[in-house]
Amino acid sequence: MQPTHRPVISATGLFTPEDSITNAELVASFNAYVERFNAAHADAITAGEVEPLEPSSVEFIEKASGIKARYVMAKEPVLDPEIMAPRWEERPDEELSILAEIGVEAARDALERAGRDAADVDAVLCAASNMQRPYPAMAVEIQQALGIDGFGFDMNVACSSATFGIQTAADYIRAGNAKSVLVVSPEITSGHLNWRDRDSHFIFGDVATAVLVEDAAMTPAVHWDILGTRLKTVFSNNIRNNFGFLNRAHPDTADAADKLFVQEGRKVFKEVVPMVAQMILDEAERLELDPQGLRRLWLHQANAGMNRLIAQRVLGHEADADESPTVLDTYGNTSSAGSIIAFHLHSEDLRPGDTGLICSFGAGYSAGTVFVRKEG
Repeated sequence: MQPTHRPVISATGLFTPEDSITNAELVASFNAYVERFNAAHADAITAGEVEPLEPSSVEFIEKASGIKARYVMAKEPVLDPEIMAPRWEERPDEELSILAEIGVEAARDALERAGRDAADVDAVLCAASNMQRPYPAMAVEIQQALGIDGFGFDMNVACSSATFGIQTAADYIRAGNAKSVLVVSPEITSGHLNWRDRDSHFIFGDVATAVLVEDAAMTPAVHWDILGTRLKTVFSNNIRNNFGFLNRAHPDTADAADKLFVQEGRKVFKEVVPMVAQMILDEAERLELDPQGLRRLWLHQANAGMNRLIAQRVLGHEADADESPTVLDTYGNTSSAGSIIAFHLHSEDLRPGDTGLICSFGAGYSAGTVFVRKEG
């Protein structure tokens, strides 16, 4: 009889950049850009040839998203009205890349919390929406930096990359192909954001997370049983990023903005909320779990209104901050890392036997659920 391998989450790790941008700082920068643009195109605007840009406000941002601040890897150039994009010195190939660097920091945090050494890990999955390059794989670079003798590969399912990575890692454990897998999600989303777009310039922040998925036979006393996972994708153009080496535009050309993050927010809200809520309810039924008995929901941190409605449909009542904690207000939307940050920062107080849900949703559309139970 084949041995049974049961996957668990042994620990999580988090890297947070030093610099944060408040809404007030962001609005001041954006409005300075708007003023300059409108002044430079005054004649064309008067002639009706160019649409004037509208200024933003702190009130608009917080009402639209619930975001109050976001961490970034390069604050000064993002706030410079002449640049409004992250900038840093390009590193030589022999030096650790910036995306791998923050991924390594999050991974080391997870390993330390689990009492693990790199020698214990078999694989690294770099699961993120904004990769620094096509190849060599970021995961292999992270693996090398950590000193892991195994394998690694990248995977991109946009904002659901981390939950897709957790299921992939869990499947490796179940199949006996690995006993310990690091799922690392370094997200420098500031590089793919159009900071000059009033409707989206406030959305994203930078961060890195790591999740250590292991065989229950080797796990620490305190861990999280993975009760079940479910993934779903449905194609949609309502969230899109066309940036790539096959279709990139010069940053000074008119169509450059189309190669960055764009979304139809109202359509996303209308279509994603019912899809994700029903997916959670269906998976809970399959696992014979009462969704209203879930102790905590760690939802994707994209929009406060979406989270509020999804939580209400799952729990049967409007969730409070304890039942569905948010990090969106201070971290912004960090793509695949958002639900993992919420889990990392708001899970230690749960008691053995408590059940919860890690859930992500985003471009694709893609959605992932990871039902967990605390043990130890």
